[in-house]
Amino acid sequence: MKLSIVIPARNEEGNIGSTLTLLRDHLVSAGVTNFEILVVDDGSRDRTGEVVLEHAAADDRIRVIRNTGRNGYGRAVATGLNNFTGDAVVIYMADASDDPADVVRYYHILRDEADCAFGSRFLRASRVYDYPRFKLIINRIANFAIRLMFNLHYNDTTNAFKGYRRHVIEGCRPFVSPHFNLTIEIPLKAIVRGYTYKTLPITWRNRTVGESALKLKEQGSRYLYTLLTVWFEYLLVRHDTYRTDSGIFEPWQPPQPEELEPIPSSEK
Repeated sequence: MKLSIVIPARNEEGNIGSTLTLLRDHLVSAGVTNFEILVVDDGSRDRTGEVVLEHAAADDRIRVIRNTGRNGYGRAVATGLNNFTGDAVVIYMADASDDPADVVRYYHILRDEADCAFGSRFLRASRVYDYPRFKLIINRIANFAIRLMFNLHYNDTTNAFKGYRRHVIEGCRPFVSPHFNLTIEIPLKAIVRGYTYKTLPITWRNRTVGESALKLKEQGSRYLYTLLTVWFEYLLVRHDTYRTDSGIFEPWQPPQPEELEPIPSSEK
């Protein structure tokens, strides 16, 4: 199985080089050699793109593309999901807040066990370092509401770090969330549409360089919009959107009209 790692990056010059090195070296040391790391430069005003190009010149498994349209975390991730070449994809943060060892664990789940790999920072075996207290409170309230609305046991839907087989990504289109609300759109659609998933404890560390692009005051209404959109699908039309594939996604094709034999002139 070829694994793609999509990394949206905006003004991450101080992080992206070490993130790429750490991720690549850990994958190789774990025996995962068939992979690509696809960085999406989301309108950076620093040397983020140039740093990735330097790494790509030394390792052709590293690629960089630019989001030339409107910027936003969701738009950058969607650009990566339109261009990855693997059989499965993991969405990873440019600041390396997630552990590369967990990417390897995702790989094995996606290869052998389930359509989706969903990590949680809030299981007994999870490890979380320096999570801002206010964001933690908001996170737990939001995830509790999501669990009630969708009758879930999974407790970290808002976490961006997740993995999907290719047919899940295709089966969850179209993506409509342009910002961080995409972090709940994809997993909730995957759950509502019947794709299998496995949860596991993961490690998370707060960034030490730069500033997070997530601004809670700006994102609240966007998260609510996405949450309600998928919830209404869950309540009202999930039988229309439920998966119809058997594990390997086949692109939708319009039904071909039945050819009718012309009526003989004697029968008209």
